[in-house]
Amino acid sequence: MAELKVKGSGETVEVKNVFCVGKNYVDHINEINIPGIKNEIPETPVIFLKPYTAIETNGNIVKIPEFNRIAISGNLQNEVELVIVIGKDGDNIPEENALDHIYGYAVGIDFTLRDLQTEMKKTGKPWAVAKGFKTSSPVSDVVKKEEIEDVQSLDIKLVINGEEKQSANTKLMIFSVKYIVHYLSYIFGLRKGDIIFTGTPAGITQLRTGDKVHAEIQNIGELNVEIG
Repeated sequence: MAELKVKGSGETVEVKNVFCVGKNYVDHINEINIPGIKNEIPETPVIFLKPYTAIETNGNIVKIPEFNRIAISGNLQNEVELVIVIGKDGDNIPEENALDHIYGYAVGIDFTLRDLQTEMKKTGKPWAVAKGFKTSSPVSDVVKKEEIEDVQSLDIKLVINGEEKQSANTKLMIFSVKYIVHYLSYIFGLRKGDIIFTGTPAGITQLRTGDKVHAEIQNIGELNVEIG
């Protein structure tokens, strides 16, 4: 299983389920336009899952997979996200009690094979391959929730080779941290060690081999990876 370090301690978090929220910032919804597919603001969270083999840690290499020695995609893109780390089991959690079930937060990047995802959306196929491939989801060390005064008021950004590409604030999320935990607990149930990627703001960019990617969220931490 994947393990995440807890900042400032010898503790670790063993990752179980990996939930992801799509379409959670309006500006990101608006920047993706696929002919023939409606691009609307969702009324309920858009959820997909990843295997734990997608999880990587700080300082590692992110690489497009090869099958039969051929890269399966030609368009790897970045998506910086706030990650929620669940600390206590819960089903049917009231929204006002959601924070009781959170252990902490981390910085994550949901790397996406955009060409595959777009084609799969057009043909109505699942797009797990485009999102869940090995190394697709690096995550920083975890910060305990007690260290974060207001998780819905944090600056979030991503820089590629020194150039800022994504910049926003978590107050712009369509579905809040509390609501996401509340919703997932009713649909799937949440367990200690589950992590939740909460969506990305605008600024997706095609990445190249050798690119250095830096992501950070105010008061939570930083995450650095290289494209292999």
